[in-house]
Amino acid sequence: MKLAIQEDMLLGRTMLEKFELARQLGFDGVEFWGSTVSRQVEAITEAMAHTGLKTSGINVGRQAKLLGADPAERELALEQLRRAITDAADLGAEGVVFVPAFHGPDVPDLSPLMTAEQLESELLIAHLRTLEDFANAVGVTLFIEPINRYETHFLNRVEQAAALAHRRAHPRVKVCADVFHMALEEADLGAALRTHADVVGYVHLADNTRRLPGQGITPFAQVGAALREIGYTGWLSLECGEPSANQPFAERYASDLPASVAFLREAGLG
Repeated sequence: MKLAIQEDMLLGRTMLEKFELARQLGFDGVEFWGSTVSRQVEAITEAMAHTGLKTSGINVGRQAKLLGADPAERELALEQLRRAITDAADLGAEGVVFVPAFHGPDVPDLSPLMTAEQLESELLIAHLRTLEDFANAVGVTLFIEPINRYETHFLNRVEQAAALAHRRAHPRVKVCADVFHMALEEADLGAALRTHADVVGYVHLADNTRRLPGQGITPFAQVGAALREIGYTGWLSLECGEPSANQPFAERYASDLPASVAFLREAGLG
């Protein structure tokens, strides 16, 4: 398992300073946000060359509505995903993490033909058909991330994202298991990981309060044991605090991260 951290959690005036701090803290890589990574590619490439660290993945974050009712909005979301795939390929990243939908449904309930959620599932499958072969051609994996019920009505548990990944049965369509969201939705974190081991390809880490691992009550030892049992060798990336808006807190993270990284190592993570 390889340990990464999101770029906006790192203290530093330059990309190289951020990568050097990540290396000093014991990280193997850095994750980037899709909304900003395109203009950072050159600086990231130079920082990787100087430090030996990798880009773990590109996180699309909250951009356009991939499953929205407006065709123009969906096309914009697809363009953002294609750009993230290209950036991931340029940086040698494992893949692109994306949440299919935030908040409530944007499409109508067409019952008895289809409910809104069934329509969204079919839209997502159609989008994946247009994206997966492109991703495969450039060596990038698409990671579907389920999140908790307070942030979306759609795909809250690992099993729901896994079902869609199985429908595609494509080697470049996997699931991002986020421990923070799992702690809110899964009855047993370890069981969820073991049951869907074949499609779990990326993992996000944060404690139950979205603080750093070790600062809450999430059973990380249970997560570590399950991942070791299934032979997981992929990325574990810290996504804490205010995802995509963590730069104001980077100095505090710099003080607290050594203890958190040590905690994760003790739990068998990284």
